[in-house]
Amino acid sequence: MTTPHIEAFFDPNTFSYSYVVWDTATRQGALIDSVYDYDAVAGKLSSASADRMLAHVREHQIDVAWILETHVHADHLSAAVYLQSQCGGQICIGARVTEVQCRFGQIFNFGAELARDGSQFDRLLRDGERLPLGTLHIEVMATPGHTPACVSYKVGDAVFVGDTLFMPDYGTARADFPGGDARVLYESIQKLLALPEATRLFMCHDYGSETRTEFAHETSVGEQRRCNIHIADKSSAEFVCYRQSRDANLSAPKLLYPAVQFNMRAGHMPEAEANGQAYFKMPVRLA
Repeated sequence: MTTPHIEAFFDPNTFSYSYVVWDTATRQGALIDSVYDYDAVAGKLSSASADRMLAHVREHQIDVAWILETHVHADHLSAAVYLQSQCGGQICIGARVTEVQCRFGQIFNFGAELARDGSQFDRLLRDGERLPLGTLHIEVMATPGHTPACVSYKVGDAVFVGDTLFMPDYGTARADFPGGDARVLYESIQKLLALPEATRLFMCHDYGSETRTEFAHETSVGEQRRCNIHIADKSSAEFVCYRQSRDANLSAPKLLYPAVQFNMRAGHMPEAEANGQAYFKMPVRLA
């Protein structure tokens, strides 16, 4: 099985991992789950995290063909549009992003200013599609459950799983966002765990654990089968019961509202208002 070159970049502010993945034979590459730094208090975006990826791209003279999102992230803002302006590449996400746009379009009471057809992205990907990457290819695996649009990307012996799985001692994704489904998440996880045991799995986040102080981003199918604290030896019904009970007590991600508004637009800013300023909306509820 062919092995791509993989470089991981960790953002400690959002506990996010981004990846530069490339074929050493041709230097064609892909950027996965990039981070745009966002100061929520000041309302300012900056590119330090994305610039670290760009420096690697330039150092190794990588020809960026694809800028890939595993899903509409709710905990960090994507640097896809910024990166595209610097190094090219097509911005891609799972085709069911249109469902996410429709659901959150209602939540934010957006009108025609939000297209709900996925047209903000260059390409919408379906399960089983293959994207060329030099002498390699990227296989798209639909893995919904955390969100309807979640996909994983298989490149050689490596799979980038988004939020579907975390390190084995941390567990699995939540499934309580609009369109999320714990039963569907269980099925997606089984799809990943059906891959060969030695297949490497790359995480989108890590938060450490009570027994592990260092952050980590890589595990394997075999390790997840044996050790994942949320899924190992659980039936679908057991997992759904556990996941729903746990999710009921989880707080919303701190950047949920700005992140979703930004990321479902592929990393484009909301349309500026008459004063030339763009704004993120924030729903307000009485307790």
